[in-house]
Amino acid sequence: MRANRLLSILLLLQSRGRLTAQALAEEFEVSVRTVYRDIDELSAAGVPVYADRGPGGGFQLLDGYRTKLTGMTSGEAETLLLAGLPGPAAELGLAEPLAMARLKLLAAVPAAAGEGATRVGDRFHLDPVDWYRRTAPPPPHLQAIAQAVWRQRRLVIRYESWSATVRRTVDPLGLVLKAATWYLMARIDRDIRTYKVAKVLDLDMLEEGFDHPAGFDLAAHWRGTLQRFERELRRAEAVLRVSPAALPGLDRLGADAAEAVRQAPPDAAGWRQATVPIEGIDHAAGLLLGFADGIEVLDPPALRQALADRARRVAALYRDEAAG
Repeated sequence: MRANRLLSILLLLQSRGRLTAQALAEEFEVSVRTVYRDIDELSAAGVPVYADRGPGGGFQLLDGYRTKLTGMTSGEAETLLLAGLPGPAAELGLAEPLAMARLKLLAAVPAAAGEGATRVGDRFHLDPVDWYRRTAPPPPHLQAIAQAVWRQRRLVIRYESWSATVRRTVDPLGLVLKAATWYLMARIDRDIRTYKVAKVLDLDMLEEGFDHPAGFDLAAHWRGTLQRFERELRRAEAVLRVSPAALPGLDRLGADAAEAVRQAPPDAAGWRQATVPIEGIDHAAGLLLGFADGIEVLDPPALRQALADRARRVAALYRDEAAG
């Protein structure tokens, strides 16, 4: 474990430059004192690492020094090959570079590692499209947006929002693929907003560049955006009484609702009662109607009424057909 950490510290210093003891301690979840001991051990092994003291200080390798200890293990090569998803890469216009990178990776790793890595494509296939869905063609402007993200070039986009068509000048910070849908995270002034790439009607890439915000973490910002969206979207609540037969299909109500029901204690007949978040009366009624008598709404009364109205309309529709 310690040998792996020493090698990782060396590679981090080589790839990132100067790092503080605190940053290294947080990276490897060890104490600052342990980091100092590791640095001393690297120095004793002949690695030219030195420290700059003061507020802007840290550890750094001697200029021009590069380690040759970069050989990949079989597991590391397999992980890299698994990470290169051909579908998203092709949508971004990177199918050919990805194939070439795969060949170079297999040529560079030791023979034993390469043999294991080639099995990844034979034994693992990732398909992000949900059941009964067709793979949609990529959005028409995806590759242009990806180029702007990579080159840090400002964009002028014409975007179809839920209420109007707007024109915006944005700094494209990153792309996110969520449930087979591409999203652009972009900055306008000091605000970072989310745009569905398929809703971009046209765009112009400007010659003007922009500085990527220091410390911006795309994955962390996306997680925060999802959490805020879910909180704002599902502000109402309903009290449900759920039968054992309805439990397997609860995920249709959303993970938070399903979790609340499954954590509720069952009564003698196996029914569970829980308060769950909902988007609104009409949306919840549409979802719950599919459970028939497997779920009873106890509250709010407006949702009970909406379900009763829908059930009467369905019954009337089929009663009329039967009479005909």
